[in-house]
Amino acid sequence: MAVSPISYSSALGAGDCLVGSFHLDTGTGKFEWSEALFRLHGYKRGEIAPSVELLLAHKHPDDRARAAELISQVTREGGYFCLYHRMVDSRRRVRRVLTCGEGVLDEANRVTALDGVMIDLTATVRVETELAARDAIAGATASRTVIGQAQGILMGRLLISSAEAFNILAGHSSRTNVKLAFVAADLVRVADSTHGSGVLDSIVRAMQGTNVRSVRDVPIA
Repeated sequence: MAVSPISYSSALGAGDCLVGSFHLDTGTGKFEWSEALFRLHGYKRGEIAPSVELLLAHKHPDDRARAAELISQVTREGGYFCLYHRMVDSRRRVRRVLTCGEGVLDEANRVTALDGVMIDLTATVRVETELAARDAIAGATASRTVIGQAQGILMGRLLISSAEAFNILAGHSSRTNVKLAFVAADLVRVADSTHGSGVLDSIVRAMQGTNVRSVRDVPIA
C-alpha cells in the first residue's frame, strides 16, 4: 500500500500541504493509492478502484492531454517526470497540484512500475498570490502617497494646480528616465531635509527645465 510522505509548505507551515503517493505495476496494471491521494481526489478508500483512466478523468480538461502524453511516455521509456497542473476532485473543486515520479526500469530497461507523489499546492499558491497582491497594493499605495506629497510641494512653491504639478513630475521623469515614484521621493526627501529653501527651489527649477539630468544631480550640500 502506498504511504503518503511528510509535507511542508513555507507559506502555510508544516503539515498543511496534502501529499499523496501512488504505485502502478505496469505488468499487472494494479494501481495503489495512499489515503491522502484518495482524499485529494475527494474519495474514501473503497469508494472507487484506482486506475489510470480515473486519474486522467480528474485532470482539468485543459491539462488532461499533456498529462496523458507524459504518463504514456514514462510508461514506455521510464525516467523521472514532473508535471504542474490542475485537477478537479469529486466535488468539482479545482486543485493545483505538482505530480512527480519515476518510471522504474528493470535490468533489461523495461518499465516495471510507475512510482510518484502528488502534492496539493492549492492553498500555498492562494496564500502566496494573496501576499503578492497585498504587497503590490501596498507598494502602489505608497507610490501614490509620495507622488501626492511631491505634488503638494510643487503646488505650494509654484502656486500651481495639482494637474500642473503632476505634469512637472511626469515630464522630469520622462526626460531623465527615472521612475515617477523615485522622482517624487527625491523631492520629498529634500523637502524634509535640513537644507535651506534655496536648495529646494533650485531643485524645483531643475525639474521645470531640461538642463539637469536628474534631481539627484542637483547639489544639496
